[in-house]
Amino acid sequence: MSGAFVSNSRGFGFVTVEGLEQDLFIPPDKINGAFYGDTVEVKLLPTFDGNIVPGGKDGRRQEAEVIKILARGITKLVGTFERGRRSGIVTPDNKKIPYEIYINRQDTMGAVDGHKVVIEMTNYGSANRNPEGRVVEILGHIDDPGVDILSIIRAYDLPVVFPDEVQQEVQRYIPDHIEYNEKADARIRSNRYPAAIQKTREDWRKVPIVTIDGPDTKDIDDAISVETTPNGYRLGVHIADVSEYVREGSPLDQEAFRRATSNYLVDRVIPMLPHELSNGICSLNQGEDRYALSCIMELDKNGAVTDSRIAETVIHSSAKLSYPGVMKLFTDHDDSEIRKALEMQGITEGKRGFETKLQKLDRLLRRGRRLAKLLEKRRDERGSIDFEFRESEIILDEKGRPVDIVEHERNEATQMIEDFMILANETVASTFYWLQLPFVYRTHGQPTGEKIDQLKEFIRAYGYQLKGASADIHPKEIRALLEKLKGRKEEAMISVMTLRSMQRAEYTTDCGGHFGLALKYYCHFTSPIRRYPDLQIHRIIKEYLRGQLDEKRKAHYNAILPNVCKQSSNMERRADEAERETDKQKKAEYMQERIGQEFDGVISGITGWGFYVELPNTVEGLVPIGELRDDYYIFDEKQYILYGQRTGRTFELGQKVRVLCAAADTVVRTIDFVLAGEEKSHAIDSARVAEQQRNADDRVSGHQGRSSGSKSGRRRADDRRGARQNRSSGRKSGRKQSVDERADASQNGSPKDFAENGKPKRLRPDGSAYIKHTGKPRRRGRGRNRNGDKS
Repeated sequence: MSGAFVSNSRGFGFVTVEGLEQDLFIPPDKINGAFYGDTVEVKLLPTFDGNIVPGGKDGRRQEAEVIKILARGITKLVGTFERGRRSGIVTPDNKKIPYEIYINRQDTMGAVDGHKVVIEMTNYGSANRNPEGRVVEILGHIDDPGVDILSIIRAYDLPVVFPDEVQQEVQRYIPDHIEYNEKADARIRSNRYPAAIQKTREDWRKVPIVTIDGPDTKDIDDAISVETTPNGYRLGVHIADVSEYVREGSPLDQEAFRRATSNYLVDRVIPMLPHELSNGICSLNQGEDRYALSCIMELDKNGAVTDSRIAETVIHSSAKLSYPGVMKLFTDHDDSEIRKALEMQGITEGKRGFETKLQKLDRLLRRGRRLAKLLEKRRDERGSIDFEFRESEIILDEKGRPVDIVEHERNEATQMIEDFMILANETVASTFYWLQLPFVYRTHGQPTGEKIDQLKEFIRAYGYQLKGASADIHPKEIRALLEKLKGRKEEAMISVMTLRSMQRAEYTTDCGGHFGLALKYYCHFTSPIRRYPDLQIHRIIKEYLRGQLDEKRKAHYNAILPNVCKQSSNMERRADEAERETDKQKKAEYMQERIGQEFDGVISGITGWGFYVELPNTVEGLVPIGELRDDYYIFDEKQYILYGQRTGRTFELGQKVRVLCAAADTVVRTIDFVLAGEEKSHAIDSARVAEQQRNADDRVSGHQGRSSGSKSGRRRADDRRGARQNRSSGRKSGRKQSVDERADASQNGSPKDFAENGKPKRLRPDGSAYIKHTGKPRRRGRGRNRNGDKS
């Protein structure tokens, strides 16, 4: 069997094999040259009783040995450079890579101590020699403004600059405006965009249409219209027709496929498409004609869809509104944002038509509000699961330094747009499922029976239960459980454990439904400016509408869509991880200025190496188990608590605590807390503390953290609700890297680093000793090699 290898800073590793519930554990002496990110072939090793159990036994991971490296996963990496006597050394930013990288003197590009560099791997090392590489880019000094985020961008290989051929295509073919008539079309768009396309479009420019987004959003890809009918409502969800400009197989299309998503980092947006499209001709800007693909739905007075159709349209957004502005209208009858939007288009108060337009837009929004309440009721009735994640916005100054972190609150306006987008996604997916045409669906699978069994066992101790067979659990049962928990002490704890049982949403060619949203049919239709799957299905929809989807084209899509799904899912994960790392970077920087200050917080995660505390502004830090010095603490994995063996003192999810910020490290992007008032408490036997920490180090359960940034209001629909299941391990997920770093940091000069004869096991290519140590990096020549906090 084969899978992806992930190393650990303590020398062991894991291999993720598709189809296995747990990763395989690779002991240090069984890695056999594998490097972080490699695709490897493995063989299973017998357990102590001689059995081979692929799924593990008694909660232990199955061990395996790497027998072949099938493909190298990393060719470049980012790290901090330090010059030695005869060579250079780069300490990787990725602390899962437990080696320094040796750089020959002629390959340093003139880098000096403290430079952040990108290196290209030239040799992946062996059992007794370090990996080697050469510097290909110097990003700047570690303390230079902007280098921190740039390092993350390079580490995740996020493409920033568009290739020349893409820029040439934009300059040659992409207009800066449209004129909806055949003559203008022929003049502006040349023979590449024939005028005949225009004849298929419905003209919706006279219908009141608005966009509602975050205040700073520039890539506007969705708009709404809401009308009343004798039977109920007519809802139009109008989506930017990106496929009109990004033609299949073009340089633009190839680059969009490669990126697959826009990246919303803490200080910038790295778009999937050039700004001329994402913020220009594709963006549904107010006061401008734009091509759209519209899903028009007829709903009855209960909010049920009775009929629907999809059409190529041309629309004219009457106003660019924001969530806060719409909420002012809903709560305070304040229509100032609508007035401002009209005035920006030259429609000022007192002029003819101003009051009429103002009233039309006011009525549109109020109708939308009433319809959204009907949709919300139907959503609740079908059992849609809504995990209330807290999101934050990190406020930066002009130099990129964090000055504040504020919680990003959802409101009725955001809920309304989410409901409308979800309904459009469901309607489109249902339509094309029953047409039995090649398509890209957004699938969120049902939790495994094993995960639900574990959840049932956990909640039973608190007097709760889930009805029905574990292998066929219904979302209604999960929702009912969460409703019962509201306001209770155990709400946070059980909510986190419930979230951990969920699977991750992904793109598929089969319609597997969306468990979190309790929907049988679901896709991503509403964001083609920033997501490639949406752009891809727009092409399929338009070919179907034009009668061009013949057997040859169906075969073509059947051939390419699996790769579209795989690439899109992979790039989505990469974007989430990069966003998470930039948030961690700025939060650590923010807390550096607050070391020594006390804060109230809530325990948000518990592990064998300590517990995590989340502050009201969403900053999260670890209280290491070694800092709990009043007792010897044990992690109860079934009850998910830490308890003192002597005192019986316990720490559990949702528990309120007061902490002091003890440390914040922007190199490894971590924050350390200690319990307030206990930072000078008496120490217990040091040997027992060391034993606790070793036990914590050896724990291999992942802890991968959640994302927080608000994405300027762009995280929509399933991104907030259904795709919250993307963080399938909940508060436990996204912290695996930081946990490993912290656990490793307790070890210092481990005896296993040396052979029995007392000489170092590993040598650098220049013959000098390779000795691991932990703690803060030290300069060479003071007794240790610089090796970060890796052991």
